[in-house]
Amino acid sequence: MRYPAGNHGDTMDEKITVRVTETRQTLDVVVFNKRADRIEVVLGEGVHSVRCALTPTRNGLAYAGSALGREIVYERSRDQVQADIDRLNPTVRGPRRR
Repeated sequence: MRYPAGNHGDTMDEKITVRVTETRQTLDVVVFNKRADRIEVVLGEGVHSVRCALTPTRNGLAYAGSALGREIVYERSRDQVQADIDRLNPTVRGPRRR
């Protein structure tokens, strides 16, 4: 099971830095699920935590979402996120050998 915040046992939660557009403040948030078309993050801890879905912007240069009425932005392109995913979870590409 994946926990929304903190380190539990042998698992290390991935964290990313997002920016609150209104205040330009940066926050480190825990990644709950990461795909090139959607990144789900958890803000806060425990009973006060809030989940937020970040989706690519029109130009594909960032991800944006809304949490508690505030817009948050992850300033990495869709291609950069896909490269991160590929690096963390390498899959065998090309023909399989017997």
